[in-house]
Amino acid sequence: MNVKETLLGTLAESGGEYISGAMLAEKLGVSRNAIWKAVKSLETEGFSIEAMTSKGYRLSAENNRLAEKLIQVYLKTESFGKQIIIYDEINSTNTCAKEMASAGISAGTVIVADTQNAGKGRLGRNFVSPKGKGLYMSIILRPSFDINTASLITSATACAVADAIEKLCNHDVRIKWVNDLYMNGRKICGILTEASLGMEMHSVDYAVVGIGINIRNSEGSFSRDLRVSATSIEEETGMKIDRNRLCAEVLNSLEKYISDIESRSYIREYRNREILTGNTITANIEGNTIIAFAEGIDDNANLIIKLPDGTIKHLSSGEANLCRVID
Repeated sequence: MNVKETLLGTLAESGGEYISGAMLAEKLGVSRNAIWKAVKSLETEGFSIEAMTSKGYRLSAENNRLAEKLIQVYLKTESFGKQIIIYDEINSTNTCAKEMASAGISAGTVIVADTQNAGKGRLGRNFVSPKGKGLYMSIILRPSFDINTASLITSATACAVADAIEKLCNHDVRIKWVNDLYMNGRKICGILTEASLGMEMHSVDYAVVGIGINIRNSEGSFSRDLRVSATSIEEETGMKIDRNRLCAEVLNSLEKYISDIESRSYIREYRNREILTGNTITANIEGNTIIAFAEGIDDNANLIIKLPDGTIKHLSSGEANLCRVID
């Protein structure tokens, strides 16, 4: 038995209540001195544990250290997150997850990092991932559905993550087609789905869903240009969300959405959250930037746009933004 891991899980399960050293020692079958040593060791590793005479120990609400035990205590999934691999630093959780998926690791495995030094955004961009400030995670999927349904993974994930965030902070989360989540008009989350196709190109061997959520105050972490468009949950709500619990809630929500993805029932929610519809936008079509009107979202989560000449197009990929009109 690993005393530290078991102690950490026990403290997490207490729901913020103090547990006496004597009770912990009895439950874990070790001495009180062993409990004290385990607490000190966890503190050395960066976990925030409060100790009070006659009351015992509890995990501080300010704890910001990621741990598999602290995530799994909130999990309600069948397969997602049953294996969680956490890194203090990594190049990219998506890159790591793809390598593991190619090597045959099981579906539902999750890669989480405290920071990324080469985080991946869409269209080859870098995803800035300051240490201890966000949740950077990738989930490995091995879909049984066809390639056309697989194209819905990103939009379904956007709804799942929005639900998870709202559950913890009770603040409206919107979606900017196709993969960004917004609070108060600024970005808090990006999603990147990458897939490996089967030999006959009609199926998906595996898909990796990367999710990056800005959680803690990011002042000083982003460039001046990025701060114009990016923000964090704490900056918008004043709340310091527990990264471990948010990770679990994302997995709980995502498993439900992916299991029902073929019904496309989530599209209604996606439409309700989406912010481009009804606005003049700029869109990139085959390398050309055009101005168009966003008509809505179709049943395949494509963006429906109307060009100035009245032509209707359904965009399945690319980038679109609200058109900034300068007087």
